[in-house]
Amino acid sequence: MKTKMLMLLAALLVVGCSQQKKKNCGVEEGPVVAEYVPNITIDSEAGLKVLYPNFTRIDLVCDTMPSESDSTVIFVAAASYTCKKYTKVPKPEFEHKYIAGDHVTRGVRERGYACTSNTGAFVYYDGNWKFLNRVYSHELDSAAMHGGMGFGQELIVHNGVLQTTVRKDHPTNIYRSLCELSGKLCIVECEAEMTFAKFKSKLMELGVTHAIYLDRGGWSHSWYRTEEGVELWCNNLHTLYTNWITFYRE
Repeated sequence: MKTKMLMLLAALLVVGCSQQKKKNCGVEEGPVVAEYVPNITIDSEAGLKVLYPNFTRIDLVCDTMPSESDSTVIFVAAASYTCKKYTKVPKPEFEHKYIAGDHVTRGVRERGYACTSNTGAFVYYDGNWKFLNRVYSHELDSAAMHGGMGFGQELIVHNGVLQTTVRKDHPTNIYRSLCELSGKLCIVECEAEMTFAKFKSKLMELGVTHAIYLDRGGWSHSWYRTEEGVELWCNNLHTLYTNWITFYRE
């Protein structure tokens, strides 16, 4: 009996070694196919377009709008307000003082002009984002210290609560905001012109946790990259703007 058991154990060892050898001899087991992830996932919800960029990092690009020729860029939108003086003809040379409020670009904190409409801010660093209400200077410093980005703007929703906004509620327009929805970062814009009050109401219906306004800039000042090509809303008016939140996938 003992002899039979020893013979069986030896046979199992031989098979195991043979399989290990086969595995280590470079026998192909078929290619590993990476899961397909689109640059942008788009949903439509009751008159709103929700865009989820599948990004690896975010920055605030200043002075010159990111080019569609940069294949690492997947979404661009005007972020903070630009001073009206910058839109004068002839246009002055770019300086950070023309951007509303202090901001962080490429890990450097820059001084902008005082803007009472900036009731909040958005920062991103170390792979994490924060929507901030009212007091946020220390978070801009943290973003700079960690090589991140940040900008001030008008806060619409914070911790699921609708905020009092400075912007008038009545003019109809295409509005856009940077939001957190179900734990994901997204851009939400209206598919047709509506009042700002209605846009805010629809954001609440959508269930966003946080929302900060993005300077709409018309359909002229943003673009995003799909697998079919670039969806581009751009004309020479974009030279009148100074800063863009930019999502990268590298």
